[in-house]
Amino acid sequence: MASEVDERIPVHEEFFLCGGVETRIIKCGPWTNLFDKQGVNKPKQLIFIIPGNPGHSPFYEPFAKALYSLMKSRFPVWIISHAGCSFIPKDKKILTAPQESNAQKIEDIYGLNGQIEHKVAFLRAHVPKDVKLVLIGHSVGSYIALQVMDRAPDLPVVHAFLLFPTIERMSESPNGRFATPFLCRFRYMLYAISYLLLKPCPEIIKSFIIQTALGKMSFETEVPVRDILQPFCLANAAYLGGQEMIRIVKRDDDIIKEHLPKLTFYYGKTDGWCPVKYYEDMKKDFPEGNIYLCEKGIPHAFVLGFSQEMATIVADWINN
Repeated sequence: MASEVDERIPVHEEFFLCGGVETRIIKCGPWTNLFDKQGVNKPKQLIFIIPGNPGHSPFYEPFAKALYSLMKSRFPVWIISHAGCSFIPKDKKILTAPQESNAQKIEDIYGLNGQIEHKVAFLRAHVPKDVKLVLIGHSVGSYIALQVMDRAPDLPVVHAFLLFPTIERMSESPNGRFATPFLCRFRYMLYAISYLLLKPCPEIIKSFIIQTALGKMSFETEVPVRDILQPFCLANAAYLGGQEMIRIVKRDDDIIKEHLPKLTFYYGKTDGWCPVKYYEDMKKDFPEGNIYLCEKGIPHAFVLGFSQEMATIVADWINN
């Protein structure tokens, strides 16, 4: 039954130039251009997903489709890939929004600050002022969502749902203590190894490895293997990860205080990136906030096998 529903959901994959970089966007719903007055009746609200790292939008497609279905197909659900984390096929047309045609390139766009400006630039170019924005940030996407709300108060954001939010003390987290030396000190060694091992590796072998691994995780969508094992994309994901460890240290309480009624936080019980202690600190410092601890055993990487469960929770929040 679920597969039948999936087949009826219109999904569009588009590639846009944003901040000087080709960017993959996956759109669920019949609306591909929210400025088009001649097309399908324009929705009043857009659900916009900002992924974690690596920012590979196809991973989030089952989650987006489930959410779109649970919202009774009333609102479009879009997923943006992080800059530099998508391999663009040569036969794909690169689109440009009218508002983006004269936009300047974003400095250090593959870094943390550049990724934030990348999302601001896309939303300003593609979302009309009269369409309400619901942001869904996952992992570092939660940090980016908070920064978007702070830097672009002109965007019509009505709420942000921050899932397994890595918004503080990343290098001190259990996973961060392990990852920081590799991402910060041995980054160039990782770059070299990825190029030496993956560049000459045949696509059929890469595809077999990835599809076998994803199949064991009950992942439902055919993920473009070129993105996952493309040395350029891996290097950019590692660069972003290193900046996360260095720059995401102190929780930005000023932003949280300013937007608290518009924020919902969802923490995991066994999350190595934002442990339960971070949840407890948030509850203590913001007792009036919408801050929840997962009771369903959903892991940090919920897109690998728990998309339906997470979509059900988020849809209930939006509907209520």
